Amino acid sequence: MKVAIIGGVAGGASCAARLRRLDENAEIILVERGPYMSYANCGLPYHVGGVIQDEAELLVASAELFREQFNIDARVNCEAISVDAAAKTVDLRDLTMGDVTTVSYDKLVLSPGAKSVRPPIPGIDLPGIFEVRTVPDTRVIRQWIEKGSPFLSGMHKYSGFQTARPKTRAVVVGGGFIGLETAENLVHRDLDVTVVEMADQILMPLDREMALIAEKHLERHGVRLVLGDGVASFSPAQHGGLDVTTQSGSVYSADIVIVSLGVKPDTMLAKSAGVDIGERGGIRTDDRMVTSDPDILAVGDAVEVRDFVTGEWSLIALAGPANRQGRIAADVIAGRDARFRGTQGTSVIGLFDGTAAWTGQSEKALKRRGDDDYEKIYIYPNSHAGYYPGARPIAMKVLFRKSNRKLLGAQALGLDGVDKRISTLAFALQMGATIDDLAEAELCYAPPYGSAKDPVNFAGMVAADVLSGDMPIRHWDNAEEGFLLDVRELPELAVECVEGVKHIPLGQLRGRVDELPKDREILVVCRSGQRAYYATRMLLQMGLKASVVSGGMLSHFQNGVLDA
Repeated sequence: MKVAIIGGVAGGASCAARLRRLDENAEIILVERGPYMSYANCGLPYHVGGVIQDEAELLVASAELFREQFNIDARVNCEAISVDAAAKTVDLRDLTMGDVTTVSYDKLVLSPGAKSVRPPIPGIDLPGIFEVRTVPDTRVIRQWIEKGSPFLSGMHKYSGFQTARPKTRAVVVGGGFIGLETAENLVHRDLDVTVVEMADQILMPLDREMALIAEKHLERHGVRLVLGDGVASFSPAQHGGLDVTTQSGSVYSADIVIVSLGVKPDTMLAKSAGVDIGERGGIRTDDRMVTSDPDILAVGDAVEVRDFVTGEWSLIALAGPANRQGRIAADVIAGRDARFRGTQGTSVIGLFDGTAAWTGQSEKALKRRGDDDYEKIYIYPNSHAGYYPGARPIAMKVLFRKSNRKLLGAQALGLDGVDKRISTLAFALQMGATIDDLAEAELCYAPPYGSAKDPVNFAGMVAADVLSGDMPIRHWDNAEEGFLLDVRELPELAVECVEGVKHIPLGQLRGRVDELPKDREILVVCRSGQRAYYATRMLLQMGLKASVVSGGMLSHFQNGVLDA
């Protein structure tokens, strides 16, 4: 059997290595258009910032390794330019010499990845404007920064105070993963950084109020955020560098610009092969990664995948799913019954010393679908036992079905312990867990690592209380008609408060209950929700109508989580 695999990074490389382990006799050709096979593209921003010093550390497996250890015909600087599905051949162009050759296949695996979104903005091809997609990209960015602008490059000719080098200015266009990771790493290199994002928030998979936590964290670390204002043009500045003009007319000066506007599936080869393209613009496959042509499979960022929660088609450009799909494609080619379960978009990003992570559906995604069979909670548990040094709060938003109690999605931000909680919830989500399963999950515990009631358990318990009616909740976006009661202590009001709220500290509530209305719903507030829950249980048993404002002051102001 002869197998041609187009694309040698995540999905393609995984497919090739797995297939060799399953079939020693298969003839495998692995083709990569770039100069490197199987490189760590997720690590590129950290090489820009110098966290990863040596470029060679990004190279996971070389073409030589594939040839020597796996007996795979691995070719770099080799571009697949067309597929003849009827003849079962692929035309390959050697990008070094320009020669075109044709290879045949019994099975073809397409793993071309995704292309950077690069809209026709005036001036986008000017010198000093880069993207972060490949190892060569990071090399030229580092060289540009180290060289500096024409003005800066001559500073060594001066003496005294004149040699004080002004900060290099960077504008990053796009507030997604790569844009924000690059922005952080440019700050580490002592650049003055502005992020311009057309949407009204960064990190679009997050709900707006959760993204706000990350935005404030970035601003505290010196990143200037320009939200709700897209780029209109790039132009040479009068005294060197570039002017970035936004749609509002604002102008931001830059010595270097990073364009990071996301990606779209590379479907050129798929279209030449005549395989089906889905409505989201990706290659359509079944759960065995087989396209509409039974001899052509596809994996990675170029394919559409089923959302595990909704069952709808989606595009998820993540390394984890791509690697799993490559392995599944190899199993299928080798005659095994392997199937891809779908994806829930589980993701994590580090921003300075903080972390944001999420899995499953966001609230805004549910609303877009017209889905109102859900409830949400905001909780702020400690990352580990509060009495052990270093505990930090985690801001968590958890969504679940009202009808069947199943977990739908979760988002978390904090300085410690965020990733393992979202990883746990991601696995629970894939297994179809309910909030009761979260409450009963047996998780490892010792004071430096967690609490006897882990944040995952806590989320399940709070959600179960909500659905059982033990803890009726409201949210700030629908709290206008209720009577607001703040049960915090008096000194806390100086930190944050809401006008027009009745204040009775929790310890005084039993003796002052006559001050509360009998004919209105009492919406109880504290800092995070715990004392409000105690107060609500008390009031309910006294015959009053009461609800907890979920997340309390923390969910209203979204302060104090990533700087605690």
